[in-house]
Amino acid sequence: MKKRKAKLRKRVIIAAVFAGILVLIAVFSGVLAPNDPYATNSSLIRQAPSAAYLFGTDNLGRCVLSRVLVGARTTIASTFFLVAISFLIGIIIGMLCGFYGGLVDDILMRIADLMLAFPQMVVAIAVAGILGGGLGGAMIALGITMWTSFARLARSHTLSIKNEPYITAARLQGKNGLQIMMTHIMPNILEPVLINALTQIGTTMIGISGLSFLGLGVVAPQAEWGSMISEARAYIQIAPWAVLFPAAATVITIVVFNYLGDAVMEYRKAE
Repeated sequence: MKKRKAKLRKRVIIAAVFAGILVLIAVFSGVLAPNDPYATNSSLIRQAPSAAYLFGTDNLGRCVLSRVLVGARTTIASTFFLVAISFLIGIIIGMLCGFYGGLVDDILMRIADLMLAFPQMVVAIAVAGILGGGLGGAMIALGITMWTSFARLARSHTLSIKNEPYITAARLQGKNGLQIMMTHIMPNILEPVLINALTQIGTTMIGISGLSFLGLGVVAPQAEWGSMISEARAYIQIAPWAVLFPAAATVITIVVFNYLGDAVMEYRKAE
């Protein structure tokens, strides 16, 4: 058992290091970018990878490496922000439903069931289309269904602990519902909900990039991996690097964060 835990801990550390490197690249992308990611140059259109342009240039002569680096900030930051907002909304709704129950619980959980009845991307595409695209619209479109998993998880854990003796003791001490939820329930349900948030990062990133690829997310010329792939797919046969590098960045980032979420979940189960 100890060997298994040590092995799982090592996996978590390795995944966390790689995830941290990706986050640092996104934070310092403006410094790391060798060229202006938005500067066009007609004499450099679709130039193959070289010493001057390691990832080549796109259909407007822009540096693909610089755009991939800056696109990391757009993709990762928007993903983290959306997961964080969905996490906060979901955990609040879940605790309220689980602690108080009644009509509010019935209404909100039926809304959650309705959201879960449709594939997330189908709902997101429909909502993003109504909102007219843009990064904000894409995040709202995805967030409409994302909070449900956090809410259901928080509710189930709240239901399992709200009748524990220490909760009863807190009531006898005169603490109100808000105080009990914030000081006794939230600390006990935070870990599993946070682990769920880690596993949602990869899915959310796919959603944001997917909407941008469809023209319902980030609006050109803003650098974002999904929109970069969409722009470059028309000339993939003559300049494949303009598609392959942002696609590779997307796949690598999603794999790293998914691996981190799975490693943390397995480590917690082994405890």
